[in-house]
Amino acid sequence: MQQQALVAGIDIGGTNVALGLVNKQGEIIWKDSFATKQFNDFNLLVAHAAELIKAAVLQIKNAYLIGCGVGAPNGNYYTGSIEYAPNLVWKGIVPVAALFKEALKVNSIVTNDANAAALGEKLYGAAQSFNDFILITLGTGLGSGLFVQGQLVYGHDGFAGELGHVIVEPDGRACGCGRKGCLETYCSATGIVKTFHDLSHDQSSISAHQIYQLASQGHQIALQAFELTAKRLGLALANAVAYTSPEAIILFGGLVRAGDLLMKPTQNYFESNLHNLYRGKVKLLTSTLKESDAAIMGASSLVWQNEK
Repeated sequence: MQQQALVAGIDIGGTNVALGLVNKQGEIIWKDSFATKQFNDFNLLVAHAAELIKAAVLQIKNAYLIGCGVGAPNGNYYTGSIEYAPNLVWKGIVPVAALFKEALKVNSIVTNDANAAALGEKLYGAAQSFNDFILITLGTGLGSGLFVQGQLVYGHDGFAGELGHVIVEPDGRACGCGRKGCLETYCSATGIVKTFHDLSHDQSSISAHQIYQLASQGHQIALQAFELTAKRLGLALANAVAYTSPEAIILFGGLVRAGDLLMKPTQNYFESNLHNLYRGKVKLLTSTLKESDAAIMGASSLVWQNEK
């Protein structure tokens, strides 16, 4: 029987680490996940992930591992490191690619988690027919991946496309990056929680999902929190269009599960703020891939592209 080459795709998020084994056709043969914050030492996280991956490969007949792709906040494609990620417990520069290469004994490549999701969306999801698009991830923070003429945009240093850290409110909310008023402090799961607290003057514990449930039941403050989030997001997306003139903007991540509560007002604010040159030309879509699967497939494709 012919041996099956597999790539490990790993998505390191602020809440969970999702990992899978992916074949050349983009099929996830195996996947698992675990909580990110249980590992204060990144070396221990790598050891745990590598153990899970190696055990899974052994369970698949005639399978062997040829590489590892990792998507992570502030992941730098050029250096293979996570660099000063505000929403992760590990600070400074973390040599991710080198650590996974040592643990798994295969070539390892790193990119920004939103870039990995954008690559997954381009190869397997809603962006397959687009050469120019922006993918926005709305999770713990706000990430973005930019495709221009069919290519991911990295910039000269690997950090192009950080729309979450465009300042939308001078001297606004404190951001994990050390500045104030960044977009992700308003338009993310954590951002909508802060908006709800600001509106309700109640600092008790609540999650973005609970705010969604309240809004679904007609709770006025929860509905207002979604409206204000959509207002910020729609304006920011309209401004982003002016930079790359994309065919589509695709929203991805936990906050998108709110459906029309987020998407309808975002669409309205987006269209009303678009420059006339772009009006009616840019689609606002939601991802067609499972949240964890897109990043896993995108991360793995970093390796498959090099194998061509």
